[in-house]
Amino acid sequence: MELDFSTQAHFLLALLPELVLSVFGMIVLVMGVWKKEEEGRTGADVLGAMALVGILLAAAANGWLYGVTQTGGDGMVVVDRFRLFANWLFLLAGGLCILISLSYVTRQRLQVGEVYALMLFAVVGMMIMGGTENLMIIFLGLEVMSIAIYALAAMNRRDRKSAEAGLKYFLLGAFSTGFFLYGIALLYGATGSVNIGAIAQAVLQDAAVGPLLLFGVAFLAIGFGFKVAAVPFHMWTPDVYEGAPAPITAFMATGVKAAAFVAFLRVFMVAFDAVYETWYPILWWLAAITMVVANLIALVQPNVKRMLAYSSIAHAGYLLVALVAANHVASAGLLFYLLVYTLMNVGAFAIVISVAHQGEDRLQIEDYAGFGWQQPALALFFTIFLLSLAGFPGTGGFMGKIFLLQGAVDSELWTLAIVLVLATLVSYWYYLRVAWYMWMRDAPAEDSHAAVIAPLPMRVALMASVGLILFLGIFPGVALDIVEASVDSITRVGGFMAGGSP
Repeated sequence: MELDFSTQAHFLLALLPELVLSVFGMIVLVMGVWKKEEEGRTGADVLGAMALVGILLAAAANGWLYGVTQTGGDGMVVVDRFRLFANWLFLLAGGLCILISLSYVTRQRLQVGEVYALMLFAVVGMMIMGGTENLMIIFLGLEVMSIAIYALAAMNRRDRKSAEAGLKYFLLGAFSTGFFLYGIALLYGATGSVNIGAIAQAVLQDAAVGPLLLFGVAFLAIGFGFKVAAVPFHMWTPDVYEGAPAPITAFMATGVKAAAFVAFLRVFMVAFDAVYETWYPILWWLAAITMVVANLIALVQPNVKRMLAYSSIAHAGYLLVALVAANHVASAGLLFYLLVYTLMNVGAFAIVISVAHQGEDRLQIEDYAGFGWQQPALALFFTIFLLSLAGFPGTGGFMGKIFLLQGAVDSELWTLAIVLVLATLVSYWYYLRVAWYMWMRDAPAEDSHAAVIAPLPMRVALMASVGLILFLGIFPGVALDIVEASVDSITRVGGFMAGGSP
């Protein structure tokens, strides 16, 4: 089917996944008011099921767009394989996080309608960020996503840490957003456009004003650096991840990071490909420092959520290597890694929620002593997630790192590739430390994991995540073909010149 974006009806059809989620977000919000008086798990289950229906229908709409060919338009909305694959990532993160949160929101007495409506609106913001070639629309998507996440981080009003997390994220997020918006303004002044393709043409033809262009690129890098939690823009991450409700932390660690990297990739690989030599050193140092600093600090974290926060920062460093490499293999590796990263992080946080009895209590690594023998299935799942995060052979995490390394080697980034390997080896210590406590330490006599709660929806999410991680670790070719086609689509639509090198 061919969609002419010069007509309003076709333009709206191109936004069908976002429209479906927006409608369901409003339905869930209204239903939350009706269900407020309903006690027990029923209200949460109904609203959670309704949110999942919205996710599934949006996924069906996203699948339908594969048969659509775009004509006309000014880049405000694009229908390419890159956007559609990114949408799968966002919908996957949203759906899995809803599944692992159903019991949590009930036991913590959170406002269920608001939680799931905000999660759906956040996914809408992510999809807007990944589905446009217009910098101002990326900014609007960023704000839709961020405002929803700010509220979600502070959703547990009975927990002072949650309120602190929401406030810190809001203040630092607003500060970084200022940099991002100012960068867009400078780029408009330098090139006369906020369209990524037009900016790329202006830069390629030396029609851009040099100083404005350089400062605009730098400010956009700062804005994206905050959202992906790259060092030194990571200050908010440990406290926010620790204080926010655990399912929301999982959502931030996966969906928000994926949306930021998807927009990061499209903007820098398309708009700024011709000035690669200018921004390459900035991202090189960001990647190297992020990998080293985050892994070293993670070594001494006694709190599992803080450890996973620094782990998330370290993985941002690995993904930045793909941006520095700036070639086709690295870009495809980045999308593949985001898929695996979403699965293993949601799974890891699901186990953390279970061990904490659907709350925010037992979060110290010592609390996992004896968990492997009292809850062998959950402990086995957690071990697989930890091994995949570390990059152990046979898991999707290993294949993701292999593709990132291959992209770095193709661009002759030897030093950065060595830093990635050494940082990965360091990470084995703190990941396996948790596994060692689970399997090699006995639980204290007064402590038991018999009360660990992992309801059916959470077990479904865990089994799906484990199965996909092992499948992608052994048979990565299917997913790799899809991500390569996704990268090819921005090559054709946006003018991305693959193969940048230092």
